[in-house]
Amino acid sequence: MYKSHLRKMRVELNNPVDYWLAVEDGEVYMNDLIGKKIQLSFTGKINCALCHRATKKAFSGFCYSCFSTAPENSECIIRPELCRGHEGKGRDAEWEQKNHVKDHTVYLALTSAVKVGITSSGNENTRWIDQGAWKTIKLADVPDRYTSGLIEVALKEYISDKTNWQRMLKDERNEDVDLLESKDELIEYLPEELQDFISEDDEVCEINYPVNEYPVKVKSMNFDKTPDVGGVLVGIRGQYLLFKGGVVINLRRFTGYNIELTIVDAPEKAGQQSLF
Repeated sequence: MYKSHLRKMRVELNNPVDYWLAVEDGEVYMNDLIGKKIQLSFTGKINCALCHRATKKAFSGFCYSCFSTAPENSECIIRPELCRGHEGKGRDAEWEQKNHVKDHTVYLALTSAVKVGITSSGNENTRWIDQGAWKTIKLADVPDRYTSGLIEVALKEYISDKTNWQRMLKDERNEDVDLLESKDELIEYLPEELQDFISEDDEVCEINYPVNEYPVKVKSMNFDKTPDVGGVLVGIRGQYLLFKGGVVINLRRFTGYNIELTIVDAPEKAGQQSLF
């Protein structure tokens, strides 16, 4: 049994994607558990992901104080066009300067349909994987979060900025979409001053996830209502664990929760439970 203060799984872009879950003694390599019966049990304890204080309820992984005041949860995290870091403002000007006044990437991603998204430069692979995208392409390279938000807002009328997570988890794909064509079409909708930031990188990245079978119907689980979640793990996509029978749970949603991971069907060799 392993104890974990949940945060999103660490990922690495390989074929397929590699996943690790942080536990008290290191990390568990989750890919090795696919095909095995596991159980995750919520202990009833929650600690803020930022200040680590105990809290009765998590607000996006934070205690209420951090949720209300921390720059990691400022309004521009959800709406980057509201960022004021480039003006030397924000909840914490120094934090904004370090994290938001830096190069960002605007991208197009295919989960089920095409969506537009943003992330800091160098974090593209992690962001794409966390969203469960199976194809991606860079759209623009910009100098700060604010500018990435301007591009995202300009395109919202023509393309979604949300992921249909149920269709993604059922692997419902539109194979007819050509991301390079989509990129060329969307450029025309941008104001001229934003077209200067269009990325010259037209490489389409394809992502393969460690999934043995996708569900026909999806049943999302909630630790607050069902403290024990488990079964035969059949795959991982985005930050979701997929169990046989269509049961899924988004581990990122329960950031800060303290859980115990039990491997019911233990691997033949201890080395398959990679801890490091």
